[in-house]
Amino acid sequence: MRIHPLVVDGLITAAQTTVAVLLGRESAAQGWPALDTAAWALVALANLPTLLRNRAPVTVCVLVLAASVGYTTRGDWPVVNSLGPMLAFYTVASLRPTRTTAACAALMAAVWIYAGLVTAGSSMASVVAQSVAYPVVLWWFGHTARKTADLTRQLKAEQAERARREVAEERVRIARELHDVVAHHMAVINVQAGLARFVFASDAPTARGALDTIESASGEALAELRRMLGLLRADGVQGAPDGGPAPGLDQLAEMVDRVRAGGVPVDLHITGEPRPLPPGVQLCLYRVLQEALTNVLKHAPGAHAGVELAYRAGEMALTVTDDGKGVNPARKRERGGHGLIGMRERAKLYGGTIVVGPRSEGGFGVHLTLPTSARTARRGDTGAE
Repeated sequence: MRIHPLVVDGLITAAQTTVAVLLGRESAAQGWPALDTAAWALVALANLPTLLRNRAPVTVCVLVLAASVGYTTRGDWPVVNSLGPMLAFYTVASLRPTRTTAACAALMAAVWIYAGLVTAGSSMASVVAQSVAYPVVLWWFGHTARKTADLTRQLKAEQAERARREVAEERVRIARELHDVVAHHMAVINVQAGLARFVFASDAPTARGALDTIESASGEALAELRRMLGLLRADGVQGAPDGGPAPGLDQLAEMVDRVRAGGVPVDLHITGEPRPLPPGVQLCLYRVLQEALTNVLKHAPGAHAGVELAYRAGEMALTVTDDGKGVNPARKRERGGHGLIGMRERAKLYGGTIVVGPRSEGGFGVHLTLPTSARTARRGDTGAE
């Protein structure tokens, strides 16, 4: 439980005032006059105002020094009120700039020298040395405390800014995943719903097949959304109970079949020797292919798509092309969008490179090269979305 700063100041003031009272009661034993009512009032003025030292440091410092001067002028024991002014000056040094601190240090030194001058039997050499040494030491401690406080505030501000950036990045990540999960399946559902409506009365088997595809695509979309929500509920912990495994290369054939059912002919070629890959690498390949085929569905109706997945030494290569027959070359996806941004972000995350754009021979192409080294896997290959 955090203690309120005013309570802390009150405890410090109480302890310091108690010391002053104990010293005051010892004045007669030390050969000084016993304190009377006026002296006790000046002791109170030289100590109790430190309760408000953090709220008005300069005012409190001047007040307690003035009370000390009045107390010393009476010929009472100067040591009684030594702690209040030192604490007040330390507070000025810890909260106020150098110019203000220097003025208060000079005032404190002057008060101490004045006390030495009006006190019989004082060693002025010792008094002057103390009037310089104590303010310098207190100034140094106060300056250190101020720098520490400034650094603490700066660190808190940086942490808050970092937290804001992380929240923004997390929102972007969630938006990208929602786009990847929803856009592909909704594109398939949209195409199939249009087909079913068109042939509903004339070709019942085709309509039934379209409805089956809609059911399958919507079921897969719900399953992926449940998995993603499960990961979010578990704060990104892999293997969350409701999450399930992230999609991987073993599901590429299902995705391609789903796009074919949506009316886009897709040729899938896998070259090289298949081997186990880190989950994150598989997820990256899967999502990039999903987005590329979704773009064909949405922006290149009637086009023929080709997919080539190549297992190479130390890397994977994915190429998705379409012939774009009858498609306007200035089609929307060439201007970029959330999907293309998501592709580039995924490739960057796993140290890969991606080239996206129209092909010289016509159509559109996506080429992703993704390293599969152990170093890349360690960069964040958790497979979690």
